[in-house]
This record gives sequence, C-alpha cells and structure tokens, in this order.
Amino acid sequence: MSSPLNLGRLQIVINKTQLNDCTRSLISYIRGMRVAKHVVEARRRRLGELLQRHRYLGIADLCKEFGISEATVRRDLVFLEKSHLITRTFGGALADYNLRFPSFRSRRTTGTEGKQSIAQKAWEILRPELVIYLDAGTTIFTLAEAIRANPVRPLTCVTSNLPAADLLAEVDGVAVYLLGGQVLRRQSVLLGEEACRSAAHWKFDLAFLGAEGMTREGLWNSSPAVVALQKAVLAQSRASAALLDRSKLGRTAPTFLGGWDTVNALLTDSPPNALKGEGIPDYMIDLEHIKSYTPQASLRTTALTSEKEIDEEPENNGLTLPTSLL
Repeated sequence: MSSPLNLGRLQIVINKTQLNDCTRSLISYIRGMRVAKHVVEARRRRLGELLQRHRYLGIADLCKEFGISEATVRRDLVFLEKSHLITRTFGGALADYNLRFPSFRSRRTTGTEGKQSIAQKAWEILRPELVIYLDAGTTIFTLAEAIRANPVRPLTCVTSNLPAADLLAEVDGVAVYLLGGQVLRRQSVLLGEEACRSAAHWKFDLAFLGAEGMTREGLWNSSPAVVALQKAVLAQSRASAALLDRSKLGRTAPTFLGGWDTVNALLTDSPPNALKGEGIPDYMIDLEHIKSYTPQASLRTTALTSEKEIDEEPENNGLTLPTSLL
C-alpha cells in the first residue's frame, strides 16, 4: 500500500513499509550518536561552576538548566563526585560546601569565649520537659556542652549536629534524637531532603539555630541545603533563637535565611551599639522577649491521655516514643 505525498506539482509515492524501515533506521542512528567529548567536558565544567555558585541544586533544576535528561545529569554528577569536586545528596548535589567550608574542628578553636557567653544565655532559656532542636555549628555545640555540664531534666533534644548528639547521648534525663539525612563528615552534620522530611515529623518548643552572617536585612547561611533544613525546622517550632557570635555581624553568606521576623530572638556577644549600628532591632536581644514564647513546661504534656481515658495499658516493648512524635 502506497501513500501519495503532494509537494506542489511533484507527487512522490512512498511505500509505508519503506517509511517504517527508514524511521527505525533513523531512530537507531540517533540512539547511536555520541556527543562530542569537548561538548560533554564543557557541560560538566559549567555544571561544576553552577554548583560552586549555588552550593545546592536538585536534579530537576539541573535538567531544566542544561536541557538534558535525568540520566545524563546523574552521569555528570557521578563524574564530578569521582573528581572530588562535589558531594552528592539524595535528589541533588552539595557542592564543595563539605570539602572547602572550614571544618567543624577548625571552627571549634575560634571565638571560644564569645560562644560560651552565648551558650550561657541560651541555657538560661531552657525549662524541663521542653522539646528542643539543636542546629549544626560550633556555637550550638557549645550550648550542648553547657547542657551537659548543667543538665535540664527531663529534656528532649533533636539535632542534626553529630558532635552535639554524641555529647548529650549519655546525659541522664536528656533524650537525644538524630534527624535522618546524609552525613557530611567534615561539617559533622546531617543534611539533605531526608533531613527535611525527618524534621517535619517533630513539634519543637524551641529551636536554636546558627548562621554565617547577620545584617540589617536578616540572617544568612552557607548553603541552600542548610537553609532548607532550618526552614523545615522553623515550620515545626513554637519559638526560635539564632545564636551568632560577633564575627558574624555585618557579614553575608551565599544563602539568605530570612528577615528578623524569621526567628524570635538573637543571642549574641555583639555589643548593643554595634547591633544598633547595623540596624538590627533592639528587641531581638531581649532575653525576656524569647522567654515569653517559651512555655514553662512543654505543651506536649497537655496532649497526654488521662488514665480514665485509657481502655487498657499498652504493652511495654522497651521503647518509649516522645509524645511530640505521636
């Protein structure tokens, strides 16, 4: 069976079988095509540069940016990871944040006195029975040290900060829970989409967050992945406080966390006149301001079912889940 194809006065008769054969041959040819090596290298170079600027990008974002398939993106990411240029995470890539950002250990040695002052202010806010979140970073770790030295009991501590979890795990009366996520060893933190999903299962009375910069505009941090987790935590928090030492004043970082309405308080060793000069609101450093948001005892306790509402005693399997997860 043939089909006529009209091209002006010229009529071409094409056999359908021949047309199908041609189509299959063309598809096979296209599938067998290989992109030139210099084109692939240029694309990967651009991809690396893009990740250097944005620190974190998801697979879908990269597909859209380069107009390539998910499979091609993943091959490029594998190549960059083997070249030690990025750290891959579920759904995207944390660029050189883990490799080039100063390590947790190196940051522990700077601004020690200021961090201890900030940690003491944060410790004074704590109350028994709270569910708190401890962010990544060395200032937050100093708060964990203060809790270990003078435990507030009982206390539920959820964290992405691996050293803080290890430090508090053996403190009587302090229940420690780690979020899910990918381990970034040099930064001693858990990050990625899994960490954000894990945070969504909790209800926090008080979240203690870190940042890399504070300006008139608000708070800044080192990576979109870090900020994504912080936003996930803030969405589940009744109150929050940013813990930043004076070296962060007037500094920005690659990713903007939010304005001063993002958190309830700022705990810092920066002088009030310096904060005022930068345009940071006075009320942010008022401890009474944050205490007004912090319950004397966690609201979780009001959710406990009274004894007369319980039909039968649950079987004790040796595992007790916090009510903030129920």
